[in-house]
Amino acid sequence: MARVFVTHEIAGEALGRLRAAHDVKVWPGELQPSAEELRAAVADVEGLLCMLTDTIDLSLIAAAPRLRAIANYAVGFDNIDLASARARGIAVGNTPDVLTDATADLAFALLLASARRLVEAERAVRNGAWQTWEPTRWNGASVYGATLGIVGFGRIGQAVARRAEGFAMTVLATPATPLDELLERSDFVSLHCPLTEQTWHLIDETALRRMKPSAIIINTARGAIIDQQALAAALRDHAIAGAALDVTDPEPPPHDDPLFDAPNVTLLPHIGSATHSARSQMTELAVANLLAGLDGQPMPHPAT
Repeated sequence: MARVFVTHEIAGEALGRLRAAHDVKVWPGELQPSAEELRAAVADVEGLLCMLTDTIDLSLIAAAPRLRAIANYAVGFDNIDLASARARGIAVGNTPDVLTDATADLAFALLLASARRLVEAERAVRNGAWQTWEPTRWNGASVYGATLGIVGFGRIGQAVARRAEGFAMTVLATPATPLDELLERSDFVSLHCPLTEQTWHLIDETALRRMKPSAIIINTARGAIIDQQALAAALRDHAIAGAALDVTDPEPPPHDDPLFDAPNVTLLPHIGSATHSARSQMTELAVANLLAGLDGQPMPHPAT
């Protein structure tokens, strides 16, 4: 029986299977453990089930001499130093596929909400700004027949493209369409690429200036793919029409982040996979990865 640390309470019943096989401790706080708390917690564990908000770097791995298996509760794994884990022979797994549709649904919901200014209009109803039907107020962008640019055409990007078919949208996607061309032609740009050294601030000032002044950008991938300072400036200067973000850098953004003062921004608290079904299935996959890794077997969903 191995010792396992889980950095946050998670949904679903699969954690019971892990507890039946191993000695499991779940972090009790509402927030994730601090870096110092996490290092202390993993000092004698062999298995770790972590969230995308946990930084699993070289120093953390060095603080866990008995660690043999890491299950990341996310499809992405940019929070884990894979090279350091592999150097130690530590198996690392993630949770692909099960959150594809949930995230694609949210990306399209953000596209529609931002295009039709739903958040702004709903607030107007609540604060008394709506007094009568008006022919020019809260007019938004048409979605049907528009051009959607998808940056990153993996599972989630392809799922978003399938949803766009119902709106008769023209879909452009990288890498088939070069990024510069995609940005220049698209009415909506939706980000679905992983965060890597190459995609960090991929959408910078230059990229934003290539977009149409009427364009809207949606991000359900990772916050750092966009240069938020440049995005806030582009919105204030009306270089683009709007942004809808489920992810930011950092999460949550500080209260003085310029995005809060920028016009036409919809911000969500990273809820792309937040359906009962998706989160329960993520637990199933994470537990399956840990059980296999701790048993010396290949993980069914290795991070590669």
